[in-house]
Amino acid sequence: MASRIPTTATPVDPMDELVADVFARACPSRRTLENATGKWGILALVALAEGTYRFNALRRRVEGVSEKMLAQTLHALERDGLVRREVQTSIPPHVQYSLTPLGTRVATKLRDLIDLVEAEMPSVLAAQEDYDRSK
Repeated sequence: MASRIPTTATPVDPMDELVADVFARACPSRRTLENATGKWGILALVALAEGTYRFNALRRRVEGVSEKMLAQTLHALERDGLVRREVQTSIPPHVQYSLTPLGTRVATKLRDLIDLVEAEMPSVLAAQEDYDRSK
């Protein structure tokens, strides 16, 4: 008869059991999706896919975003692990923003979406015109 080898119970990390379901009301993926796919989140992520930016340069790249809104957006994206904020120890100090590996993967998908929307704008404009004419 084979003897049983005693095993020690390995503590289970609650995050290991998390199954994300964006359709579930309490799923934290909803907030991350909202941060990444909001108007400013998409534009900031795709701009950062072009390279590292300082705050004001990023603000110029993402035309129309206010300083406050960009700061809030970058903070949320940093918290979600999509954006890296790096303070350069110079005088005066400089802050640079770049994408994390996860942020790069998300930005690639968002860039694909932007490319699709931009390519289909003639169809979108025609549909809008048809809709407006029928109303």
